[in-house]
Amino acid sequence: MAQATPSEFAGVSTDALQPQSGESASAGKADSKSFKEMYANLGGAFPMHDAVIEALPKGRTFVSVRHYGTSAWTVPGKITARGPGGSDEYYFVKVAAGESGRIMLEGEYESFKMIYQTTPDFIPKPIGSGKYRIKKETYYFYMTEFVDMDVKAAPDPAEFSRRLAIMHKLSKSPTGKFGFHIPTCDGSGDRPHVVDWQDSWAVFYRNLFLGVCRLDLKRNGPWPKYERAIEQVAYKVIPRLLEPLQANGRELKPCLIHGNLYEGNLGISMKTGLTLIFDASSYFAHNEMELGHWKCEFSPVFKSRAYIKHYVRHYRPAEPAEEFEDRIRLYSLKGTINYSAGHPSGRLRKM
Repeated sequence: MAQATPSEFAGVSTDALQPQSGESASAGKADSKSFKEMYANLGGAFPMHDAVIEALPKGRTFVSVRHYGTSAWTVPGKITARGPGGSDEYYFVKVAAGESGRIMLEGEYESFKMIYQTTPDFIPKPIGSGKYRIKKETYYFYMTEFVDMDVKAAPDPAEFSRRLAIMHKLSKSPTGKFGFHIPTCDGSGDRPHVVDWQDSWAVFYRNLFLGVCRLDLKRNGPWPKYERAIEQVAYKVIPRLLEPLQANGRELKPCLIHGNLYEGNLGISMKTGLTLIFDASSYFAHNEMELGHWKCEFSPVFKSRAYIKHYVRHYRPAEPAEEFEDRIRLYSLKGTINYSAGHPSGRLRKM
């Protein structure tokens, strides 16, 4: 792997916090017509369409659909279909509208597929995706198998951490680089990750970090002290902690990560007792990046040391190992700042 050259991190530029080419024009602001407004136009009815029925597995006959669960930016539903043998089968469908809905659900579905290809017992099976129009509005959807889950119980630290480490180890970047082939979102589709392919993990993480910082400043407004701290992290802390991972002949494997792994995005299968993950926003990263979310205030269950303790039994910290905890704290900044961007004036926007 090529390491970042000094020139890639040299200097502190105020341009770093300005919108960058290639970033979504809608980033930092909602669609001109919010999804809630579009949904209200349907009178509260589930936005069902023939396109969703056509996405069912071959030989299935649509029976019904109903709302299932809650979501801040989408409408989730449970589909009942009749199988070839005459018995009922169940599928989960998620629908969103507008450009931000497209970005969000396309990224989520591609993440589902990539995780399922790597560890099919760790995520519900993806079935299909597509788009359709109702009342001049464009809707996007994806469908997975329906799994009845307990979403309130905490996962077993030993079982869950072992299977997460297996996913990280078995995954393989299609380019050999860090990144993803389409944008993914930790939250709504107007906050897409910056996931352009990079050889250098230090460069990739800097771009990702600055991307969420720009979104946060758009949403919450300027804060000079905060902006100076951002540039210190981007151009001093990141190269100091992350460049050594690929220095002196060291190689760092790009691993597929969930990307938004906290207790709200997993459940325990009522059938198998195994933990399943969902609502992924994946990209290929340093595997330790996954653990950064576990240091965030919005992830109280994973704050337990038991999860990291069990994880490192299966995937040892990268060298220099003595800087493992510092790297996890650095990675937690992405999740915390992204949360702040999604919750303007929220409690996490503090020094």
